[in-house]
Amino acid sequence: MTGATTTVAFLVAGEGTERVELTEPWDAVRDAGHQPRLLSPQSGEVQTFNHLDKADTFPVDTAVKDASVADYDALVLPGGVANPDQLRMDGDAVGFVRDFVASGKPVAVICHGPWTLVEADVVRGKRLTSWPSLQTDIRNAGGDWVDEEVVQDGNLITSRKPDDLPAFTKALLAALGDRGGS
Repeated sequence: MTGATTTVAFLVAGEGTERVELTEPWDAVRDAGHQPRLLSPQSGEVQTFNHLDKADTFPVDTAVKDASVADYDALVLPGGVANPDQLRMDGDAVGFVRDFVASGKPVAVICHGPWTLVEADVVRGKRLTSWPSLQTDIRNAGGDWVDEEVVQDGNLITSRKPDDLPAFTKALLAALGDRGGS
């Protein structure tokens, strides 16, 4: 498969993203020949974190308000506590996530990232995992929370924490392969 036609959106807030949850899937997507693109509510740069300490900054490719689901083959929502908490307060980000899940294209979400799924009202009837502190929010939104390394339900791929990144990334790349570069 040639990766030039497969574009993966990574949606993060302006700050608070757990660096490794952005960079490991990003690098795997890029190394597999796909095109990762960084989306955020604001243009400019995003500030990532190593837990509570500032880490690297990354340039935003597209403001989410200017993004179209049709332009991407998959969506990744990294975690970090502050990242999804900010995203779920941004109507454009929530709408993009809602539309992306409805599109049937792969949506890979890790750690605290499912907070944005809850806000987009797309977890009802879905089986998923997350950082354990989100389980009540997911259940209250109608989802079936489980404590597993990686969970796939339809087009949703979820994992709990950075330690799950190898399984998470493997599931994401498998979903991209299943799309045949379309």
